[in-house]
Amino acid sequence: MPPCHSQGDMPTKESQIFSVDPGFPEHDIIDKAATLIKKGGITVFPTSTFYGLGTMALKSEAVSRIFQLKRRDPGKPVLILIASMAELAELVQCVPAEATQLIEAFWPGKVTIVFGAGRILSKNLTGDTGKIGIRLAAHPVASALVRAVGSPVTATSANVAGRGGCIEAGKLDQEIRQGVSLVLDAGRLGGGGGSTVVDVTVSPPKILREGIIGAEKIESLFRR
Repeated sequence: MPPCHSQGDMPTKESQIFSVDPGFPEHDIIDKAATLIKKGGITVFPTSTFYGLGTMALKSEAVSRIFQLKRRDPGKPVLILIASMAELAELVQCVPAEATQLIEAFWPGKVTIVFGAGRILSKNLTGDTGKIGIRLAAHPVASALVRAVGSPVTATSANVAGRGGCIEAGKLDQEIRQGVSLVLDAGRLGGGGGSTVVDVTVSPPKILREGIIGAEKIESLFRR
C-alpha cells in the first residue's frame, strides 16, 4: 500500500502516514514501522483510546527523543507496552499477588500496572522514580507492532505535554507530525479516559488515575 502524505509543513523525507487496517494490520506496514523503531525512530500508532508515540523502550537515547518531542517533564515516567506475559519478568522487580489479580481480570489493555522497575530499564524511562507503568497491548495494531519490534515499546500519548490526547491521526499536533518517522493511521479511536493506572508497589494498591475501568471495580477486586 503506497503511503499517503499529509499536507502542509510536514517533512517530505521522513514522516509518512500509512493507513492500516485496525483489526487486521498489514504485515508489510507493521514491519516498516518496527524497523524504524528498532533504529531508534519514533512511530505514531493507535491504542484502544488515543494515538501513542512508540520507540525502543530499552534504548535511553530513543526515550530521550520522546521527552524532547513532547516537551515532557523528565521527572514523569513513560509507560511501556509488552506483547506477551513472557516479557514481564525481566522488566520488573517482582510481580505481587495484587498485580496478578489485575492481570487476570483486565489484561490485555484497560489497566496500566505500575511496578518496581527492573535494572534493565533506564532512569529516563522511569523518570528516576524507580517505577514503571506496563500494559499488555490490546489494540491489534499496537500488539502487532510490539511483537514485530520484539522488545517493549513506549506508549505515551502522541501530544505535546499539557495538551489533550489525539483520537485522529490527521489531527496530530504539527510538532508531533514533524518529529516522528512514521504514522500508522487506523482511523478514529475510542478516546475516553484512557487506561486506569494502578500502583502495585504499595499495599493495598493505589489508583493513580481512574480511566476506562472504574475505581470501584479495581477496589472490589481486592475485597474478594
